[in-house]
Amino acid sequence: MADTILIDCHDGIATLTLNRPEKLNALNYALIDRLLAILDAIETDSSIRAIILTGAGERAFSAGGDIYEFSQSVAQGADVAMRDFVARGQRLTARLEAFRKPVIAAVNGIAFGGGCEITEAVPLAIASERALFAKPEINLAMPPTFGGTQRLPRLAGRKRALELLLTGDAFSPQRALEFGLVSQVVPHDALMPAAHHLARRILRHSSLAAASILTAVTRGINQSIAEGLLIEGEQFARMAPTADLREGLAAWIERRKPNYPGSWSLD
Repeated sequence: MADTILIDCHDGIATLTLNRPEKLNALNYALIDRLLAILDAIETDSSIRAIILTGAGERAFSAGGDIYEFSQSVAQGADVAMRDFVARGQRLTARLEAFRKPVIAAVNGIAFGGGCEITEAVPLAIASERALFAKPEINLAMPPTFGGTQRLPRLAGRKRALELLLTGDAFSPQRALEFGLVSQVVPHDALMPAAHHLARRILRHSSLAAASILTAVTRGINQSIAEGLLIEGEQFARMAPTADLREGLAAWIERRKPNYPGSWSLD
């Protein structure tokens, strides 16, 4: 059986490809479990400093949850469906959202249901002009279950999100850009180069500082401003004794490029 996730690592960047193209990269349980295991391994691998997540084939990033597999869990009752499907999917999107290394979704095609929820959860996303998004769960007489009722309203606003959630209608990458679901829309052939260029722009800097920024934003975004500022200060306090901060300050004073462990230049 082919691996459900393809892994390609170069220059500090791990490209992870959802690999069920014949099923439009639907998120079956094996794929979700495999992706979670890979994220666990990458988190402690100092040679990997950024992740690009994309889909295999020409049609889809991910069409969402594997409905055939999910329906079997539903047939066994709500408790089984909650354990096997809902908890597993929410664990994946929460893991991606709180990951301490930058994760960039390169949305190369259909991103429906769980595929859209992955895009909502990751900190960075770029879409091909061929991408197409949708929240189609209402067509199955259910709400989204991987965080879509919570993250999309926070990104797009309550009323715009509810229009998408209650109609199930597909929406374009340009509308996803307007909502803040993605930060760029690029020609299809430029998608992976654009994702790698964004990753390299991040890898010029301290990986410790990147982790502290990701943590501060993820933990603070749904807090009050006062609580968020406490989180921000806590992250600075963690950076204060590090060699990276000393190097950053010295490089600025000496008018040179800083030299962080594992950093890459765009030159």
